[in-house]
Amino acid sequence: TRTSAVDRGLWVYEKLFGERLPDPPVVPALEEGTGEAGATRTFREVLEKHRENKQCASCHNKIDPLGFALENFDPVGRWRDDYQNGQKVDSSGVLFRKHEFSTVVEFKDAILVEKDRFTRAFVEHVLSFALGRKMTAADAPSLDRIATKTKAADYRLQTLIHEVTQSAPFVSKPRPAEKKQLR
Repeated sequence: TRTSAVDRGLWVYEKLFGERLPDPPVVPALEEGTGEAGATRTFREVLEKHRENKQCASCHNKIDPLGFALENFDPVGRWRDDYQNGQKVDSSGVLFRKHEFSTVVEFKDAILVEKDRFTRAFVEHVLSFALGRKMTAADAPSLDRIATKTKAADYRLQTLIHEVTQSAPFVSKPRPAEKKQLR
């Protein structure tokens, strides 16, 4: 029934860029009723007040702008220019404190400027899926090697998949035991 710029921003930060945040501290819940018919404030305005708490600001300054970039998409993914309360959606922000954007298209362009970070995170997801397990610190050299080779091949997906299947973790992956033949 409503969107969450915080949840969306955290998803982008962790899944698209492979970054991690510490667990949040215990803080009072945010105000309800923002962006809904009859509400007078947007979720952005509520979060600005929330970020006055320095404990919260350190993480929210990183993830909130990423979530605001997607606010033109309502809870089911339809495009919207205004919230139910008639206020305009403001999707502007700054990616990694250096790439300003005003629209979701400019946000996409900012992500493309950070394509090496994106590629490294994508490699991690693909290799994790291929191995059927989470990545560990021991996988870092392979992840870096795959990302470097993918970049050298102009970020081709074919290269990424080839490098994953030739990587040490994949090649040395334990295989399911062969079925014993009945005699």
